[in-house]
Amino acid sequence: MAENVYQFNAMTEDGQQYTLGDYAGRPMVIVNTATKCGFAPQFEALEAIYQAYQAQGLIVLGFPSNQFKQELSSAEDAAAACRLTYGVTFPMHQLIAVNGKQTDPLFVYLKDHAKNALGTRIKWNFTKFLVNREGEVVKRFSPATKPEAMIPDIEKMLV
Repeated sequence: MAENVYQFNAMTEDGQQYTLGDYAGRPMVIVNTATKCGFAPQFEALEAIYQAYQAQGLIVLGFPSNQFKQELSSAEDAAAACRLTYGVTFPMHQLIAVNGKQTDPLFVYLKDHAKNALGTRIKWNFTKFLVNREGEVVKRFSPATKPEAMIPDIEKMLV
């Protein structure tokens, strides 16, 4: 069983595999995304948070998923839509499953270690996980929670 998120690998939108250990010591916001979702305007707020706090170490990681039938057909197309439509500069990844037998191992871990009552199933796109500098999940935010609502918790982790 993994001790923190740094033990997981991820694959960028262009197919490059890396370890989340590359971000060791940095707080993270990890979010499952979908470019055709009604919550897609959250990309702008997530990007604003990334721009405001990346110099202090914050990383935002977007993981597109088509499990709710609201994503484009490829990771490259999804990332391009995020960049062109919403100005996203934070790292985007390959399309993944966030529920079911094919769930990406990182999201199994995130759901199992989130400290609130949202359950172990991702109910919709833009579920956001806040991870501290030690790679531990400290909070899970529902899709309806605006990214700006995470700022007090993010700022606590940056001090």
